[in-house]
Order: sequence, then C-alpha cells, then structure tokens
Amino acid sequence: MKIAVLAGDGIGSEITAQALRVLDVLVRDGLHAEIEHGLVGGAAVDAAGDPLPEATERLCAGADAILFGAVGGPQYDGLPRAQRPEQGLLRLRKRFDLFANLRPALVYDELAHASPLKHELVLGLDLLIVRELTSDIYFGQPRGIRINEAGEREGFDTMRYTEGEIRRIAHSAFQAARKRSARVTSIDKSNVLETTQLWKDVVTEVGREYPDVTLVHMLVDNAAMQLVRNPRQFDVILAGNMFGDILSDEASMLTGSIGLLPSASLNAEGFGMYEPIHGSAPDIAGQDLANPLATILSLAMMLRYSLDQEAAAIRVEQAVRLVLARGFRTGDIAQAGESTVGCRAMGDAVVAALGD
Repeated sequence: MKIAVLAGDGIGSEITAQALRVLDVLVRDGLHAEIEHGLVGGAAVDAAGDPLPEATERLCAGADAILFGAVGGPQYDGLPRAQRPEQGLLRLRKRFDLFANLRPALVYDELAHASPLKHELVLGLDLLIVRELTSDIYFGQPRGIRINEAGEREGFDTMRYTEGEIRRIAHSAFQAARKRSARVTSIDKSNVLETTQLWKDVVTEVGREYPDVTLVHMLVDNAAMQLVRNPRQFDVILAGNMFGDILSDEASMLTGSIGLLPSASLNAEGFGMYEPIHGSAPDIAGQDLANPLATILSLAMMLRYSLDQEAAAIRVEQAVRLVLARGFRTGDIAQAGESTVGCRAMGDAVVAALGD
C-alpha cells in the first residue's frame, strides 16, 4: 500500500509526523505500507510557484491514499487566487473526484465537559456529516468580480448541482446510515434556492431505495440551531458543499475542540484523502502546541476506508480513547487546572497506548 503524505503548511508537518509515528508501529507489527512525501499549499508555492505541482499530482495518482496536513498562512493572502495555498487542496479534490466528505463528530466521555454546551446535551454524541465536496457554489461557473451597469464592483458566484451529483452523495449518506442508527437528515434551503429544491427532490427519490433508513429534511438555518439545541437527534447529516462546510465546523465545537475531528474525502473507487478539519494554525506552528489527534484519527479512517485494514483502524481509535482516559490533554482540550502536553508528547502517549 502506497501513501502520499502532503504535510503542507503551518502545523501540518508537526501533526502528520505524529500520525506517521503511529503508522510506523503498525508497519513494525506487520502492516505493509510505503510512504512518500510531496509538496502542497504554501510550501509548494515557495518551492515551485504552484500550490499543486505536477510532481505532487503524479505522486498522488500513484498512491492508494493521501494523508494531508494543512495549508495556508497570512503571508500568502496577497497572492492571486490561483496561487493561494487553498487552491492546492481544492484542485486535489477536483482532480481525484473526491466528492464524498465524511466528517464524524464524536464526544468522548472524558471530554464531555470540554464542550461549550451543557454536559447532558453532548454526552454520548456520535454523528456523521456527509458533505458533497466537488460541486456547489465553490466550483460553479460563472464567478468573479466585475463592474456592473451602475459602475460599482459586483461579486458573483454560481450555485449549481446536477441530479447525478446529488444522487451519488445521497447514496453515500444512506449507505453510511445503514451501518449506524439508520437516520439521515438532509439539509437544504428549498424555501429560497432552486438548486436546493432539486437537492431535496433527488434525495427524496434516493431515499425510497432505502426503506430501512429514516429520512428527514431540514432547512439549513434550523439545522444550525438544532445542532446547538439538541445535537443528539442527528445520526447522519447529508449536506451540499457550502452548507456542509459550515455545519461541520459548528459540529466540531460540540466535541470541545476542532483539533479532535478527522475527515475522509472519497471517490467512487474508494481512493481517498484524509485530513484533520482544522487549519494550519500559523500562530502556534513550530511551538509543539498542536493537537495531533485529529490527524491520527484521520489515519484510522484511511486504514478503514481506503486500505481495508479495519482491525488496524480500530486499534488506533482505541489507543486514542485510552490516551484520553489516562488524562493526556493538549492545550485546546484542557480545562482549568488540568496539566497539558505538547504535540510530540501526545504522539508519544498514543504510540505507547498501541502497545497496551
């Protein structure tokens, strides 16, 4: 199995290093995997003038999966849009048709107190957001900034979805729900947007193929409220690209920290890119302060979804649970009075737990 590792910018190199230490333990114990590193994002712009160089694209095309760190930094904000670090990530998603983004939000019992919501609202929370990743307003054309008839600057973006794009992500959500609690909540704004009326109609049609799964439609503004009011009502949340982006970040805070949430972005063949949902955090880069658990859990998702190594995935997830149960905390998940460890020490703890 070949894994392309794209650490990227900011804390990307620190967090991916800890995930690779976990992978090293699995390899020593018999897992067959090879890794090769590539440049992406700002690091690639600095080295090659392109956030996704051809060499990196070839590396990923020859791999079975991609482990991704993070991209971006304030020093790149003034670049033309095509050269900004985030374009490397968007181009990877489009190049490999990574249309299905899976973002679990799980509250560990030991960290329920870290959530900004009341303990009783989040204890036992376990939901999955299935986000369409390669269409919607992020990719729709035409888009741009122009001078309108009144002589003012005018920005415009186009929200688009085809029936086929909606249908395939809906199948991903229903299939995921069958392995969970058999409930799908589909998000739209059909009272205002024609695109999301089509979304609602197609999802309803796909839902008829899954009579064992309960389907509920919910307007996005109500969904944002319900995630705070009663988050445990959700099992699988199905959303388009923009709504899923916003709701998944909101859901991450239910767990207490965005530093805990992994993600998988998959295509129809099971090839995937795996990354924590947090950003590059340039303000703490190089200070050994980052939380590597989301990246380590992203590695577990890679083992499960792209590499067909369920036992190894469970082993990694159990190690993370054990570390949290033992009281290890990085600064983002520590409460007042709790001692903290750095990025590498948290990696040490997970590696040690793998041996238990």
